[in-house]
Amino acid sequence: MTVDSAHVQLNLGTAPHHYGERLHLHSHPYALSLLARLGHPATRQPEVGNLCVRAFEYLFTQVASRELPTDVRRIPTRMTKAHPDHAYEGVVLHPDTRVVVVDVARAGIVPAQLFYERFNELLNPENIRQDHLFVSRSVNAGGQVTGASVAAAKVGGPLDGAILVVPDPMGATGGSLLEALEYYRRSGAGSAIKVICAHLIVTPEYVQRILAADPSVHIHALRLDRGFSSPEALSSSPGLHPSQERGLDEHQYIVPGAGGLGEVLNNAWV
Repeated sequence: MTVDSAHVQLNLGTAPHHYGERLHLHSHPYALSLLARLGHPATRQPEVGNLCVRAFEYLFTQVASRELPTDVRRIPTRMTKAHPDHAYEGVVLHPDTRVVVVDVARAGIVPAQLFYERFNELLNPENIRQDHLFVSRSVNAGGQVTGASVAAAKVGGPLDGAILVVPDPMGATGGSLLEALEYYRRSGAGSAIKVICAHLIVTPEYVQRILAADPSVHIHALRLDRGFSSPEALSSSPGLHPSQERGLDEHQYIVPGAGGLGEVLNNAWV
C-alpha cells in the first residue's frame, strides 16, 4: 500500500475518517509500532503472542475509557487512616456495569481472555461473563470465503442489560461477527445494550458491512487497511470515497494486514 505523507500524522487521539462516530481508529504511534512488528513476516511465537497481548492491552484502555459508564465515588487511600477527611473523590468506571465478553475462536482466544480478566479487575466480577463461540469460515473450491457458521458454542446466559464485547484481531469481511451476533439472536439470549468490537486491523469492507448491518455496534481498531483502494481514496481521509476503498484480496485476506493471525498465534496452519 502506498502511503501518502500528507495524511501521516502523529495522532494521540483517534484518527480522522468519514465513517461516522461508531468507528474509532486509535492510531497512536506506540500501538502502530506494536502492530508493525506483529505483522512482520519474521515475527513468530513467542514474540507474536507477546505483541498481540500488548496491543490489546492498549486497545482495552481505549475501549474501557470510552465505552463503559462512569460514576463519581469517594474511595479511601492508604493515607485516609492518618487523615480521615481525605480520600480520592472522582471519576471511576461504574463497578456495577454488566459485561459479556465473547471469545470467537480461534484468533479471538487470547484477546478475549485478556479483556475478561481486565474487566474482572475493574468491575464487580459477579457482573462479568465470558462466552465461547467457535466460528469457522466456509470457502469454495477456489479458496474464496462464502460465509461463516458457528460450529460449537458455550453461552452462559442472557445478554439483556449487558454490554457485549468482541475482541478479535482482524475485522476482514464481517461474516464471523455477524454470524456470532445472529447466533445470540437465534438462541433467545436477548439484546445487549450495545456491542463493542475491538480489533487490531479492520478493512473498509468490514466497516461498511458491520455499521450498515447493526446500529448497536461500535468498532474500535488500531488500523484501517485499504491496500487495494484507488489512488484517489488513498490520498484522502478514510471513508471520503467509500466505494473506492478495498482492503481484501481474492481470498479475503487483509492487505497489507498481518497474515492469518489465527494460524500464527496457534502455530496451526490449517
